[in-house]
Amino acid sequence: MTDDLRQRLAIPPARLDAINAVLLNPNERVINDFLAVVAKYGSPEEINAKAETARQMPNLLKRVAETNPAYLADLEWLQEQRDRDAFISVADYRRKVLGDKADEMTFADDFAVTLEISAAQYFPYLMDIARKAIAEEMLMPGRYIRVRQMKEQEADGDLAAFAAAMQIVGASYVETLDTKGTDGSNVHLGGPETITGYFGGVGQPNTHALQWVDEFLYYYTNYGVYQVLNINPGTVLLGYFLHRLGVDIEFKISVYMGNDNPYAALWTLLGAKLFARDDGSTPLIGFNWSNSINNETMEITAQFRKELGFEDIVRFEHHIVETYKSIVRQPYNRRDELLEIADHVANISAKHEGADPEIDQTRDHPSDILDYFRDKDEVIASGDWDALTLNFMDKFDALNKTAWALTEQGLSFVAAKNLHR
Repeated sequence: MTDDLRQRLAIPPARLDAINAVLLNPNERVINDFLAVVAKYGSPEEINAKAETARQMPNLLKRVAETNPAYLADLEWLQEQRDRDAFISVADYRRKVLGDKADEMTFADDFAVTLEISAAQYFPYLMDIARKAIAEEMLMPGRYIRVRQMKEQEADGDLAAFAAAMQIVGASYVETLDTKGTDGSNVHLGGPETITGYFGGVGQPNTHALQWVDEFLYYYTNYGVYQVLNINPGTVLLGYFLHRLGVDIEFKISVYMGNDNPYAALWTLLGAKLFARDDGSTPLIGFNWSNSINNETMEITAQFRKELGFEDIVRFEHHIVETYKSIVRQPYNRRDELLEIADHVANISAKHEGADPEIDQTRDHPSDILDYFRDKDEVIASGDWDALTLNFMDKFDALNKTAWALTEQGLSFVAAKNLHR
């Protein structure tokens, strides 16, 4: 009986003809409008060439010099510390945690957990944790998520400086585009104070999906930014489309998408497979789960992620700690659950968005997701700059607690690869 029912789920190959008829119809406005945005920037090959040029280090440093030359000294210092091996090596870190027995252990490198921090709003934050990492023999994250206004950070030099720094340290990073519905265009969303409107998938209404493509292509061709946040089914599909055309976009799906069960994940990954390139690649490189999922959901999803050929491509990004305010009930700490799953589910990212709750609750200004949407000038004028910096340092400490716990269990991690050799 079960096998008979299973066979009913099979999709006849001819169904692809109906899909292709829509995609290839020269009068299909939903496709024509998308292609018109892409055409503004040239052919996919021209677009990629512009991005490759933009992300070359001399060109990024030129932009830094034009917008915030003081950052050039920071970047030079960071490169010098890298070149003189000032940061602790992976082997020495393991000995620091485990002593001499570290040399006799075999670590689960096939299941290495990426150490991820969010949100790395300001370039000075990166310099603060780099100095602390050297002084206290700590690990720099292997992945950074940024949720700062793009135009604001373009103007003050953070955008180019952060892009250059990521090449120096050997880490991946994600930018969040401004076309995310918080500008008053969305009738369901008055601004960050009504952020729960996102959870209905209403973050990018009407023309915002095409504006998101336009904005991505601007920062891609001008700064080489190729990994961006994705929060809406429409822009997820457009990301697949861009990649299928030949534009080398990569994106991660945000926690705001609300993927909280294996069937939501299956739907997303089926779309990725449908529009994968002929080499099997997909632009979906990060899948941020809802905070409500359990380990079983990741285990179930890992099975078909592997069968679809995406185990090494699509990273499960899972919040270990969250901001203390405005997003989850506290206390929230999933570190122990990570330790349970990290030895048998590959390609997981341990995302640190807050301090451990017992630390955050003692702060005069606990970490707050709504701080991500504040203007920099307002943060400084309010006197909150130091408090927000402390919040980020607390996240860094939480990330290092996770690395320590993984190491104690004989598990492996991915830190900034150019710094921790």
